[in-house]
Amino acid sequence: MKQARVVLDRQYTIASVDERLFGSFIEHLGRAVYGGIFQPDHPSADEQGFRTDVLDLVRELRVPTVRYPGGNFVSGYNWEDGVGPREDRPRRLELAWQAVETNQVGVNEFVDWCRKAHTDVMMAVNLGSRSADAARSLVEYCNHPKGTYWSDLRRSHGWEMPHAIKTWCLGNEMDGSWQIGHKTAQEYGRTAVEAAKVMKWVDPSIELVVCGSSNRGMPEFPQWEATVLEHTYDLVDYISLHTYYGNRDGDTANFLARSLDMDAFIESVTAVCDFVKAKKRSRKTINLSFDEWNVWFHSNEETAAIEPWSTAPPQLEDVYTHEDAVLVGCMLISLLKHADRVKIGCLAQLVNVIAPIMADSQGGAWRQTIFYPFLHASLYGRGTVLQPIVNSPKYDTKDFSEVPLLEMVPVFLEDNEELTLFLVNRDLENTLPLEVTLGGFEDYGLLEHVVLRHDDPKATNTRNRPNNVVPQRSASSQVDAGTVTASLAPLSWNVIRLQRSDHH
Repeated sequence: MKQARVVLDRQYTIASVDERLFGSFIEHLGRAVYGGIFQPDHPSADEQGFRTDVLDLVRELRVPTVRYPGGNFVSGYNWEDGVGPREDRPRRLELAWQAVETNQVGVNEFVDWCRKAHTDVMMAVNLGSRSADAARSLVEYCNHPKGTYWSDLRRSHGWEMPHAIKTWCLGNEMDGSWQIGHKTAQEYGRTAVEAAKVMKWVDPSIELVVCGSSNRGMPEFPQWEATVLEHTYDLVDYISLHTYYGNRDGDTANFLARSLDMDAFIESVTAVCDFVKAKKRSRKTINLSFDEWNVWFHSNEETAAIEPWSTAPPQLEDVYTHEDAVLVGCMLISLLKHADRVKIGCLAQLVNVIAPIMADSQGGAWRQTIFYPFLHASLYGRGTVLQPIVNSPKYDTKDFSEVPLLEMVPVFLEDNEELTLFLVNRDLENTLPLEVTLGGFEDYGLLEHVVLRHDDPKATNTRNRPNNVVPQRSASSQVDAGTVTASLAPLSWNVIRLQRSDHH
């Protein structure tokens, strides 16, 4: 009988988790902003037009940071269009997604929304159609207290205090031919370093994320990263990674192995960062911002059929399945396993557009299947990641060999004296027996075992059946004398939470 065994030792740690690992992303795309976070005519709208039903779900996820306003959108965006009196704001052709942008929500409104959502803004600047000049002006508008043109303009618009936005992205996916203002690595490296320089001159306290490759399959990868970092190494703090996976051919076993590609992507980019560090004889370490990641493939055909130049059309509205949620769980485990270098993560996106939250323009909002693994990781994954020794049965697929049936990562929350095991059983048909030896946690007992499972891998949560796929309590775990034994259901995401027995 196949069995998985794990050995933990509380002394063997990988890193403390940066809470920004559980960030997300809102782009001016489809119904993410208009009809998602903002809908003044909705019954739940507050005095600013923000949907409070959506805000409640965002707060439930405890999202610490949200990247904004794009995405491909940002490479053609003039931020000045979205500030000042609403009635004076221009309507623009939005070329990235072929829609009309009304500019009814801009920088200031989004900052207000983030405050209501208990999250921080991760602001992207346009380095596609624009340059260092617009970027430095935006930093001055957002972060300078007063007494200058841009800071006083913000005050005249009704925002007296600076927004104090800390983290800034230097453009988006600049290696992509689909990007407005697409650049070579040399061109982008030069543009980015000049923008970085003046942005930090305006506000030396900010952190910067430079664009890595749009995905691991790009022809320039990883030479793009090396060239861009050669230019920007001394001025930037993070380099970005983006990836999306889909089960287009219906090969679920292969689909569930895709997080191994994510692991390899992270490790490759880390290696390039450290190569440039060595080459520059630098003492500084560049960390990673995995600021777009998700499952994305369901909605591509419907989106292609949408008539261009409409306002807030229903673009990229993937309806997620149970198997998608299990892969999202595997991807979260990948991020946590690399918490020593991946400091920022952004699930792309947050509402309506390839999102954990769906909002009906006429009705309510509900949680998609992928909401739950993200919720659990965000709630219980903020601590110290331990380095486990995992012994699991393996399988092969057309794209991957030696795929472990058990994907897992342990996180220790010292303040609460809690140990959380995040576990996926990739086996589509069989329960996986598990034994975990808890070195240094012998006095810990079981708090709960939560499982997300469904008999139908294609099961979804919809407007009419919002609770079709939801987590349940499992009775299949026990802890005895420092050993956890459990049975992991087929195709399941599991959270086993332990706490020191005398903790009150």
